[in-house]
Amino acid sequence: LLYTRIATATMALGIVPRLKSSIINIPAVKNNEFLYKFLDSPAGPFTIHFWAPSFKWCISLANIADMQRPVEKVSTGQQIAITATGILFTRLSLVVVPVNYNLASVNVFMAGTGMIQLYRKYAAGQLLDGIVPAEEKKE
Repeated sequence: LLYTRIATATMALGIVPRLKSSIINIPAVKNNEFLYKFLDSPAGPFTIHFWAPSFKWCISLANIADMQRPVEKVSTGQQIAITATGILFTRLSLVVVPVNYNLASVNVFMAGTGMIQLYRKYAAGQLLDGIVPAEEKKE
């Protein structure tokens, strides 16, 4: 709720549009076609479409760090969620407007790291640990 109020107040005051306008009108930015297109993009750094996937990279980086953890400490449920999120949102990021390649890439990476973790659990024979009760798993 606080974030919504801050975002609404910021947009109402026109801070972000004014900041964007002042930055893209700097001669060095205007003369650099790549930088200008990046900053003026509908999925550029002056929109949430840029920052949400940028912070989502932290989840993938944390998942890579978890590759060093013993496999029995890796949560199967969490890895299923990370993998499913990666797969579903990769598709979504390619059909929404504006197409968000940053979001697509982070989700491909999330799905990949989740699948690697699930394979580690499978290879160790612990894929169903914590999901299926022990007495059902023995049958």
